[in-house]
Amino acid sequence: MPIDLCSVPSPPSEPKPGPGTLSLEIETFSYEDRRVIYPAITEALEMCGCWLLDRRSTSLTQVEFSFELQLRAVVDLYAALIAAGLELTRSSHNALTVFCTLRKHQDYPSSLAGVVTVQLGVSFLEDLGLPLGMSIGSAHA
Repeated sequence: MPIDLCSVPSPPSEPKPGPGTLSLEIETFSYEDRRVIYPAITEALEMCGCWLLDRRSTSLTQVEFSFELQLRAVVDLYAALIAAGLELTRSSHNALTVFCTLRKHQDYPSSLAGVVTVQLGVSFLEDLGLPLGMSIGSAHA
């Protein structure tokens, strides 16, 4: 049975064609204290010219930022996130690389074509430690 490629949805991290905005999902993590990371992320977004749309906690150990930026600033965003102390997942590195390449070759036929909507997820791994006295594989029978 042949596969209809038009009905296969593209991954959320890939740029979507069309005259509207592009979207990008970035998943990151940090071992740093969130009191250090929050100001670093805020400064990174400001330096890249981002427009913060929303910031919300999705769990006790994760926060999500929604923002927009110009496609031409995506390389600056990439560098700023790393400089802020965030570690990116492999898929996020790949997605940002796609957008950096797109930025290099993109013509801007309309004013909206250069806007990227970004969902940035940050997981705080220092909060995931086990309580004292508990360790993996130490169950008593």
